[in-house]
Amino acid sequence: MDSNVQYLPLTPGFFSILVLVAVALVILIQLRILRYAYMRLGVGPGVALLLLFGSLIGSYFNIPITVLPGPPVRSGEIVDFFGMRYVVPYVMSPSTILAVNVGGAVIPTVMSTYLVLRYQLWLRAAIAVAVIAFIVHVSATPVQGIGIAVPVFVPVIATAILALLLSREYAAPLAYIGGSMGTLLGADLLNLGKIGSLGAPIASIGGAGTFDGIFLTGILAVLLAGIVAPTSPRPA
Repeated sequence: MDSNVQYLPLTPGFFSILVLVAVALVILIQLRILRYAYMRLGVGPGVALLLLFGSLIGSYFNIPITVLPGPPVRSGEIVDFFGMRYVVPYVMSPSTILAVNVGGAVIPTVMSTYLVLRYQLWLRAAIAVAVIAFIVHVSATPVQGIGIAVPVFVPVIATAILALLLSREYAAPLAYIGGSMGTLLGADLLNLGKIGSLGAPIASIGGAGTFDGIFLTGILAVLLAGIVAPTSPRPA
């Protein structure tokens, strides 16, 4: 498989915006302004920073799984979708390489598993993931050369509202779990059958097309839910 399987999911300009958002959050965390919100997620400032920048840096790395049969791939292009510009990497491959993105899939899955186990949110987490997966799946669009893309703020807004409806006490962890896992399931996993026909050189689960939504969901949805929720979550 081609070494260019590692690449930024967004153009440098749009990726820089996410970096600036992350830097702003770091400053706020250091000033203890966001300590309230992250306490609701059940992690300290150090873990919050690791989660934040681990997701950003990890978005560059993809773990190849297999090669999907399909038409000749498009390569070395920039694709616009709902105001976002996604990178189609230059890859020497006759078919689509299916991969898993570290920052957009592996890290959110590990964190979501930790939150479910810590707070024993099995039923409510399952409901959150299922509902968000349905909403995202309906709004997801197959994009030639990229794979499956989702309007950025659909999972963010839907997740924050749903998390608060399910539980004000556990709204923050439910927002993270439902938003990240629901987006992965609804956008990528439920559309695996369509990916091979889109001519994408790399179809990255949690990568281009969904990473921006997952990253912002992990930040904004947690903050929205955490700031509104009146009480701190307690381990079961």
